[in-house]
Formats: sequence, structure tokens, C-alpha cells
Amino acid sequence: MTATADDRAQELHAAGLDGQNRTTLGRMLGTGNVGYAEEGEDGVMRATVRIPEDQLIFDPSIIVFPHGGDIELTLINDDKNTHCALLPHNGDPKIIWLVNHSKGTARLNLDGPGAYWYGSTTGNDEGRGLTAALVMGGEVPDSAKLDRPAQPRP
Repeated sequence: MTATADDRAQELHAAGLDGQNRTTLGRMLGTGNVGYAEEGEDGVMRATVRIPEDQLIFDPSIIVFPHGGDIELTLINDDKNTHCALLPHNGDPKIIWLVNHSKGTARLNLDGPGAYWYGSTTGNDEGRGLTAALVMGGEVPDSAKLDRPAQPRP
């Protein structure tokens, strides 16, 4: 059975995928809220993510960025447990440790369009739903484009 976008929330609820301790221990990636980053005058795109108490989710669980580049991600742990975030970054990934009721900021560079996921690698946080995605829009940087004729675009 296929769900349309309009009844997606109902389908997720019926399948037990929209909350903790139902069909799965946690939420499935991509079933939470969607947020949008704001680009500052300095060209850095900023967004804030919270870990609500007793929900084991990053909220929003999907953040959309207008294009690739430098981003500043602020993470706030409102939970009573310690978590972390293993974040994608050009080069080596970065990790930020979030003890209970703490806040941290990570500066990342993701210059290519696409979807990047991150999660908390402590305990079984990822298996319980503490995962999220950073979605970069825009075009591939000129330095990464292949030397070929223009391709048809949808």
C-alpha cells in the first residue's frame, strides 16, 4: 500500500513509526519535523536542533539548507540522559558530546548538495531513533563538476 503525501502522517501513526516504543524502539529517520536553516550576512547557514526530554529524537529531524557551504549547527540536549552527535563534515566527521541539559555548537562544511545523516552513537541511541538528516540544496561546486556537456534537468 502506498501513502500519498497528505495521509503520510496517518500512515506513519498506523504503522507505529511516529513515536517511541511502538513498532520500533524509536522513530524512523525522516518521520519528524522539518526545519529550515537561515543564512547570515557572513554566508554561514545556521540552524538549531533540540533533543526533547524522553523522546529520543532530534527536533527538527530534517533540516533543509538552501545550498552547500559552511553551516553552524547548535544542538541543545533537554533530555535527562547524555547523548552525542556524530556529524558529517568535509574531511573527518565531527563529534559533539551533549551531557544532559547542555548546549553545543558545531561548525561544519558540507559543500555538495545531497542528504547527510547524523546520529548519537552512544548506547543504542541510533537504534532507538536518535538520528536526523541535513539536506543541502543547490548545485555541485564547479571544482567537482565533470567536464562534459550539460545534462537535461527535470
